Amino acid sequence: MGDMQTTYIMIKPDGVQRGLVGEILARFENKGLRLVGLQQVIPSNEVAEAHYAVHKERPFYPGLIKFITSGPVIAMAWRGVEAIKVSRNLIGPTNGRDASPGTIRGDLAMDIGHNLIHGSDSEDTAKYELNLWFPDGISDWKRDIEDQIYE
Repeated sequence: MGDMQTTYIMIKPDGVQRGLVGEILARFENKGLRLVGLQQVIPSNEVAEAHYAVHKERPFYPGLIKFITSGPVIAMAWRGVEAIKVSRNLIGPTNGRDASPGTIRGDLAMDIGHNLIHGSDSEDTAKYELNLWFPDGISDWKRDIEDQIYE
């Protein structure tokens, strides 16, 4: 088996409000990733600001914080071989109009500001985000079927 990673994925308020949680979850499960953390939460300003701190100086930052705290999000931890790369390929580019069909954003999103989903972009980011959203840790377990997913 290759490089097992755990990544942070978040279905944003627009994805929850549009009723796309089940469909988005299914895409990760169908790909073969293992769900090891899941919670629905309305983010506090503190968590939202910490999550998006890298964008603090950008002009869109205040609107981003307002949006991400506007309703529930689905915070998830997914595990698998090269989970970060695999997840980002499933998600597609930030702008849904530029995303290829078959990706989550390519099939379901039309805008940069309402693009349904967030995924960690590196191992360091994933570690930071997982610690932020799952301070009590995640539940690591092995699915029996993984012997059929990986060599």
